[in-house]
Amino acid sequence: MSMMMNQFKNKSGFFIDLGFVILSAVLFAASFPNILIKNGLPFLAWFAYIPILAVIRKYNPLICVFWGIIYGLAAYSLFNYWLGSFHPAAGIIVYSIYAVYLAVVFLLLKLAEIFFYKNAAGGEVSRAYLIQWIIWLAYEYLSTKGFLGYPYGITGYTQWQFLPLIQIAGITGIWGVSALVTFPSFWLAGILPQTMRTSANKKNLIKDYCRILLKDKMPAIIWLAALTASLIYGFININGYSSKIASGDFKTARIALVQHNTDPWEASKAPSHWQRIEAYRKDLSILKQLSDEALASSPRPQMVVWPETAFIPRIYWHATYRSDQESWTVVRELLEYLSNQDVPFLIGNDDARMDSEGNRIDYNAAMLFENGIHTATYRKLHLVPFTEHFPYKKQFPEFYKWLEKADTHFWEKGNEETIFSGHGFKFSTPICFEDTFGYLSRNFTRKGADVFINLTNDAWSKSLSAQKQHLSMAVFRSAENYRPTVRATISGQTCVIDPTGKVTAEAAPFSKNYLNAEIILLNQKKSTIYTKYGDYLGVFFTCAAVIILIFGAAWYTIRKQKIIK
Repeated sequence: MSMMMNQFKNKSGFFIDLGFVILSAVLFAASFPNILIKNGLPFLAWFAYIPILAVIRKYNPLICVFWGIIYGLAAYSLFNYWLGSFHPAAGIIVYSIYAVYLAVVFLLLKLAEIFFYKNAAGGEVSRAYLIQWIIWLAYEYLSTKGFLGYPYGITGYTQWQFLPLIQIAGITGIWGVSALVTFPSFWLAGILPQTMRTSANKKNLIKDYCRILLKDKMPAIIWLAALTASLIYGFININGYSSKIASGDFKTARIALVQHNTDPWEASKAPSHWQRIEAYRKDLSILKQLSDEALASSPRPQMVVWPETAFIPRIYWHATYRSDQESWTVVRELLEYLSNQDVPFLIGNDDARMDSEGNRIDYNAAMLFENGIHTATYRKLHLVPFTEHFPYKKQFPEFYKWLEKADTHFWEKGNEETIFSGHGFKFSTPICFEDTFGYLSRNFTRKGADVFINLTNDAWSKSLSAQKQHLSMAVFRSAENYRPTVRATISGQTCVIDPTGKVTAEAAPFSKNYLNAEIILLNQKKSTIYTKYGDYLGVFFTCAAVIILIFGAAWYTIRKQKIIK
């Protein structure tokens, strides 16, 4: 702290810069759906990083690490405040992870400035901000990878309702949108310190700032051209879809999406086994009632979908082993109900199986029933870290035990990207968190899925913000692969998303409800560049950032040695 204070002419400087860091965190969080504005203020994302970049310019690398920690904690505490509704530890873990991530990122941003600094007073404009921009995009991509992969907070997702812009996701994935949205922050902030160094008179500061911006106009011209081309492409893509609809060159499928607005895990917390059974039976009664109402409506649905883990008793396990007679009676009631239905039911459930050693293995699954017969299953492939999956039990046994006691629901990973068959179409069933990852929906599309049917439980968050943030990512899976999505959720957002990423129908959140979704299936299926090549742009940014930083470090070392000599 004393080292930090030495960099200030007075202590007020510290609090001014702290205010800038907090301001940037507020702009970041406010650009996404939030507690005050349900759909967020997406225009803020185009300038959200200017304050933190201005602060980074003032300090040495070590102090920038400190500011990265502060920004990471502040940004994700404001953005993902609802994590505490699941368990206090969930928020602490995520906020701490991003404090570490942003500490490293801020360090790299500062190093990029040091490595590629040019003396603006000598007539050259430093473009270190371009390197910083690439580093930031690489960070966004890498933050979604591996065990800790967490797609919440990717800048491009703020634009989920800006349909003309998000069409480029079909070419670049979310990374192209993020690149366009983040560039203004880095360009505008990158010129500011050069203006401060060269401006002899503070009264001419704005004039000098504009002069240097114009001098460095080429990157902005390229960005503006890319943005214009993206919007033109977006309008063409949207109009093309509308033309196909107008021509009648499509077929439809009708799916009832049930939203019973009862968090199933609350039922599992009942103090006694008898009370839990009664809670399960009550939930089943609501699910049946809503399904019957949907099936009685016109036009009649061709399939009914229940959300993630909507039915808690393990269907296969209790029907096979019947060691718990009370749970078996609830499962039997469900199976009898399903046997009387003439349309398929897709149900979220714990698909428990026995391994070779006689132990029960649980999978978070989507199970398809036809005439009461279980015909196909998808088991969740990408599990939520810490709360659904922790692969380091042997390395951290005490931490694993603590997680088990902290109301977590550990599952095993599935091993197959199941493609189901419906009435004239094929579909995949990404479960909850899975529709926030582009690679999964891409793989489903490549295997033949015509529709994504997402089963979600966000009820535990007790937050419209959480549900809207989840929806904001789901729309990109449609835009990336040009496939419609329907979402059956426990408390919201149950909806229909067309292939352009537009939400065309939505059930009221936090209500016992159902949505009879009519899905338009184009006769000619479009294969997008993203579907073919995946996250190539994210990989490019990552490789570019690594190579440039290595080159910059070597170049900086050589320059320093020449100066010493």
